[in-house]
Amino acid sequence: MEALRQDDPRRFGRFTALARFDEGASAVRYVARDIATGESALITAARPELAAVPVFSRRFQAEARTAERLAGGWVAPPLDTGDPAATPADGAEPLWTAAGYVPALPLAEAIGIAGPLPGRALRILGAGIAEILSRVHAAGSVLQGLAPGTVLLAADGPRLTAFGPLGAAASAEARPGGQLSVRLGYLTPEQIEGKEVSAASDLFVLGLLLAYAATGTTPFTEGPAEEATRRIAEDEPELDAVPQELRELIANCLAKDPDQRPTAGTVAAELALEGAAGLARGGWLPEPLAAAVADQEARVLALEVPEENAAAEPGQADAPAAPEDARPEAPRTLREPESARTAPEPEDARPLPAPPLEAPALRKPADAPAPQGDGDIDEDRGTTRFLNTGPRPPQNDRPTTQLALPHELTSAAPAAHPVQPAAQLALPAAPVTPQPHSHPHGGPAPYPAAALPAGPAGPGGPGQGPMVSLPLPPAPAPAPDPAASRRTLLTIAAAAVGGLIVGGGSVAALGSGDTARATDDKPAPTPRRTLPGQAPEPRWIYAHPASESSPLTTALWQDKLLVVTSESQASAVDLRSGKRLWQRADGAKGQAALAAGADLVFVASPTEFLWLSPENGKVVHRVRYTEAFDDLPGLTVGRLAGSSGPVIWFTGSHTVTVKAPKPKKGKKRGKDKEVVEAYFLAYDIVQRKELWRTPVPAGRAPGTPAYRVVAERSADVLVRQDAASLTAAEVKKAKGKGSVRSFDQKTGKLLWTRQYGAASLEAATSGDEDGMLYAAVGQDLQAFEADTAKPLWRVEGSDGSWFGTPLIAGPLIHTTERSRLVGAVERESGRLVWRRSTEVPGTGPAPSLTLSGSEKTLIAADAIQVTAFSAADGERLWKFQDIRSAAPKGGTVSASYRTLAFGETVVVQRDRSFYAFPVA
Repeated sequence: MEALRQDDPRRFGRFTALARFDEGASAVRYVARDIATGESALITAARPELAAVPVFSRRFQAEARTAERLAGGWVAPPLDTGDPAATPADGAEPLWTAAGYVPALPLAEAIGIAGPLPGRALRILGAGIAEILSRVHAAGSVLQGLAPGTVLLAADGPRLTAFGPLGAAASAEARPGGQLSVRLGYLTPEQIEGKEVSAASDLFVLGLLLAYAATGTTPFTEGPAEEATRRIAEDEPELDAVPQELRELIANCLAKDPDQRPTAGTVAAELALEGAAGLARGGWLPEPLAAAVADQEARVLALEVPEENAAAEPGQADAPAAPEDARPEAPRTLREPESARTAPEPEDARPLPAPPLEAPALRKPADAPAPQGDGDIDEDRGTTRFLNTGPRPPQNDRPTTQLALPHELTSAAPAAHPVQPAAQLALPAAPVTPQPHSHPHGGPAPYPAAALPAGPAGPGGPGQGPMVSLPLPPAPAPAPDPAASRRTLLTIAAAAVGGLIVGGGSVAALGSGDTARATDDKPAPTPRRTLPGQAPEPRWIYAHPASESSPLTTALWQDKLLVVTSESQASAVDLRSGKRLWQRADGAKGQAALAAGADLVFVASPTEFLWLSPENGKVVHRVRYTEAFDDLPGLTVGRLAGSSGPVIWFTGSHTVTVKAPKPKKGKKRGKDKEVVEAYFLAYDIVQRKELWRTPVPAGRAPGTPAYRVVAERSADVLVRQDAASLTAAEVKKAKGKGSVRSFDQKTGKLLWTRQYGAASLEAATSGDEDGMLYAAVGQDLQAFEADTAKPLWRVEGSDGSWFGTPLIAGPLIHTTERSRLVGAVERESGRLVWRRSTEVPGTGPAPSLTLSGSEKTLIAADAIQVTAFSAADGERLWKFQDIRSAAPKGGTVSASYRTLAFGETVVVQRDRSFYAFPVA
């Protein structure tokens, strides 16, 4: 880090700049802090002269938008971004993005400090990157730009940052003739041959990274730089120095044929079955690296806000910089290792001379951890590094990549040895550039998109791979029409990878204005070979029209129709073809499309029950609540609590006026009162008649309690009330514990109400026909006898997590946890059969579970992705994500995934998009 220069901005939105973190040819990164909240951030700001170049500006903005769309789990959204319309005259920086600061080291720097990583750290590194890649691939995207400088090592696991040409340019060096000498990461055989990149291309680079992390050198980089591309395309990798237990896996990743490479999910499972986060618990970094990360954090936290900025309001103008002679002196450079002094840097890898960099006087806390091991501190130009005093990895990669930029924007100083290009490749329009990945518990990651930290040896740092001469790619194509984008097979916002959109493992080539549509008359795609980890090819894709409101409820009817209700209508989609058959306004705001016999579709609207024709949606019968329940005037029907065959259970309420009692003589008559009366009702949708009703306590205003049937037995139904619908008095009476009610199946009489252990008001609960109840108790799942509340067995959950609603299937109970673990236990004994992670980091509600018709495939769905498991043994089969724009102005979809299963198909829904995947 170094002190701010005189011409550096002092404010970025709500953040005050404290120091320069590092810089590249295209961007400067600043350590900043929100004075109001104390939140630290890293700001990536494009250099003003580049920000003025339209192609660069559009690329910067495109990558920022992509980061927002990929946010979730390991991918943290930007904290804030600059206004693209701002100009220097406004006193604002137009191109910048902020991400929360988390201490971490680039892999290249870590290897320079401590040498190759030990075996356990290698597994955690590979599994973490593979999990991230698996998520990106499940979304139909390809992630390019991986390199030792873009892989970060944090205290809790690996992260990724700064992908694509913009990220690479951030660590570039200016060259004469209007070019930037840049490392773009590792090339793949298919790139060299001019073929399309795919998810398999990311696996090749992953293999290169693991080999580098294991040995300190990268396969294919030994030898002349001009022959590097030939070696990548033709030679076999040299892996003798790679640990034996990882050699075969890395060799498979480096297969020349992309079809022979494993998937990211397969690699993640082989390296760490319990997930990278689980394997990394208790620490994973060697001592020198842990000390370096801790020291970096201490230095950032020790930065103090200048008094003039601390007092400034967010909208106040930047304070002037300190006079030149008032700046603190740069710290003395400490002893360098002998190897660092004697190993000369290649002439064409040296950066052009730069102005002297001043460093701030950093206040180091007294309790800050000291460096450990053999490390020395090299504070060259104010940048702190821990350097290994032993042999350093070979620095054998010469910079041979150039990005063409306007001549006037680059240095005109002559270079001692001009760069000789090794090859000419066309870069993709805009590689997918996720925002830095967050802490598994929700914390942000350190490096914003479009920033690439320099390695320990500067531009000639180790392991960065061969380089090629590349022209700066064109700006991303203008965003397509929002309505059309919703019908796109898979939209990757403004940054499509190489002009390609990869969905479910297939590739659709799109022009700048084209979309891949799932037309009603389009035949089902030809089945293809499905690789492990990749979602199978959808049987069909249906996009709910953009001209209509978003779906409210979805349901399957007789395994023939997908019935979708919205604010404006109900509609039906053919489950065989994905073609919409009809829409009916009468079903607006409806719920629970059920089978009323073999030939009618039942829908409950806010005012009436409807029976629709499955062929055309025509209303065959209708029963208005004012008619069916004429003794309950103004009845409001709540959410359906459940159904069994022709019987549905639901709650309802209405308001009655209770007249004040007749006053005593000489007294005034009191006021009449409005009182809400609530009922639990059973209704036969085939005979179209009420079976029974039972008075129940009214819920929170407006008064209708929300019930859910957790178990149906031969004699009774067990019902649980949603905590959100309990009145304040009921919540106080419950003392934090939830309860279950039993109602007689024939009469509706309330039989009993019981609490089960310490299960809370919000605890997930489910039961079976054998009289057992399963409830989340603390972070565990516990089984009880339903009628006696006697505890039977307990399954321990993961720390800091809790169980979601379990799914009962024959002799097993499938479990789901907030920590993204899915499993199976025996119903009788509670013995754990298997437990696997969905590999979706982060927190949030536990995934919802669905079983395929054969009960062989278990589907877990949350807000991030859909994961398919083998129900018998928990093998992860595939994952799926859909990243697309929902709102007319391009807002990010935040709706969770829903899944519905029938036969050998599972329908996956996210907002307006529906995919029918084949399953076992």
